[in-house]
Amino acid sequence: MSRYRISRLALSFVLITNTIGAFAQTNNIKAASPDSAYAQDSSGNVIRSEFGLCWRTGEWTDSNAITGCDGQLAPPLALKVTAPEVPGSLSPVPVTVPAVVAASPCDTSITLSNEQTFEFNKAELTPAAKQHIKGVVVSRLDKCSRIDIILVTGHADKLGSTAYNRKLSERRAAAVAAYLQSQGVTVPIQASGAGSTQPIKSCNKKLSRKKLIDCLAPNRRVTIVARSPD
Repeated sequence: MSRYRISRLALSFVLITNTIGAFAQTNNIKAASPDSAYAQDSSGNVIRSEFGLCWRTGEWTDSNAITGCDGQLAPPLALKVTAPEVPGSLSPVPVTVPAVVAASPCDTSITLSNEQTFEFNKAELTPAAKQHIKGVVVSRLDKCSRIDIILVTGHADKLGSTAYNRKLSERRAAAVAAYLQSQGVTVPIQASGAGSTQPIKSCNKKLSRKKLIDCLAPNRRVTIVARSPD
C-alpha cells in the first residue's frame, strides 16, 4: 500500500473521530447531582468520551442509568391519537313504515225509510229506494274487505191479515235482494219477511184510512244488514 494512501486513511479516521466527538459533546446530558453514578464536570453535565460514551463511576448500577447514556437514548414520545367524537346518544334514524290499512268494519245495518219505503200493498222499489240502494248501500259494501252474508228483512204495516202481511214483507225483501244482485253484489243474501211484528211507528186507529196509511208508511220498510267474519 502506498504511503499516500495510508495518509489519506489516517486523515479520514481523525476527521470522523473528531466529528463524532464534537457531536457527542454538543449534546450535554445533565447528571443526577449530587448522587450521580456518572462522572460530571463543573456544570453538572455527564463527562463523555470522544465517541459520546458516558463515563460511569464505580458506584454505577442499572438503577442509576439515565436517558442518553444507558437504556433509552431518548424519552418515548407521547402519542396523541385523536379519535372522532362519539355522541352520548345517537339520534334514531327515521324509518318510514308503510301504513297498515285496517279492514273497514262491515257489521252495518241500513234501513230504507222515508220516501224510500214501499207504497201501501206494494212490493216494488220506488225510484228513491233504488237510488239509495245504489248510491249508499252498494258503495258502503264495496269498501268492506270481506262480508260473510247480507241479511235482508222486509216489513209491513198492521193493515191486513198476519199471513198476508208476512207474504208481502217477504216479497219486499226479495225485491231488495234482487236489486242488490243486479248492482254486482255477489255476497250470499238471505231474504226473509217479518210481516207486521216489528213496527217502528204507532198511529191513532181513529184516523181516516188514507191518513192511517200515510201514518204507517215507516213500517213498510226493508232493513239490510251486512255481517263480516268474526
